[in-house]
Amino acid sequence: MVLYTVPPSVSAILLDIEGTTTPITFVKDVLFPFIKDNVKDYLRDHWEEEQCQEDVRQLRKQAQTDSHLEGHVPIPCLSENQADTDRVIQGVVHNVHWQMSMDRKTTALKQLQGHMWRSAYVTGQVKGEVYGDVVPAIQKWREAGLKVYIYSSGSIEAQKLLFQYSIEGDLLKLFDGNFDTTIGHKIESESYQNIARSIKCSAENILFLTDVTKEAKAANEAGVHVAVVVRPGNAALTDEEKSSYHLITSFKEIALSIRR
Repeated sequence: MVLYTVPPSVSAILLDIEGTTTPITFVKDVLFPFIKDNVKDYLRDHWEEEQCQEDVRQLRKQAQTDSHLEGHVPIPCLSENQADTDRVIQGVVHNVHWQMSMDRKTTALKQLQGHMWRSAYVTGQVKGEVYGDVVPAIQKWREAGLKVYIYSSGSIEAQKLLFQYSIEGDLLKLFDGNFDTTIGHKIESESYQNIARSIKCSAENILFLTDVTKEAKAANEAGVHVAVVVRPGNAALTDEEKSSYHLITSFKEIALSIRR
């Protein structure tokens, strides 16, 4: 087995989620279809709740901002009668489906998705998937005194839900903190410097594991150590990318340095 040896300077391991700890198919084939298939029922069931109404207000505001985009879907305003409520709900459903078909990541869409996923996790309709090599590896790293953090484009709430309600049980205790794009975008080197400052260490004290080479490049430019994770279903790497980074196919291939 080919091993990647963690540099002695590393005191924190930063993990991507999709394609690294969790199959990309979980997001594509489980989480996103859940939203598309259940958004109408969710809105009907939670319509009287303030949280749901706030989600709709934010989506309507986003729809107004998107009015210049081709194919945009407006959300009508609400009056008092039930027929109008059904019309508004249908407008929200069409808007959500449109945004998701465009792979948009607006704050309004993420907010509604996060609330729907939270309900699905809590009720057991969805369980977070993690690769079998992930939990044993993180336990070993923590026993060795390393800190472990998550950095994903998904919201911190969505990250925590995935690991709290996982097929392996509640895994939140394995992590020392979470970061999302509020700290900066993952393909910008400054984001990794921001994370280093946040956890009170230098960039060279961090090892970042990701399946996305653009993220790996940004982390490298910030001075962070990087290994690229090659999992089934992940994007294929070019020969240049393969030669530019340390590659692993499992967390089992990561060896810790002997610390003196």
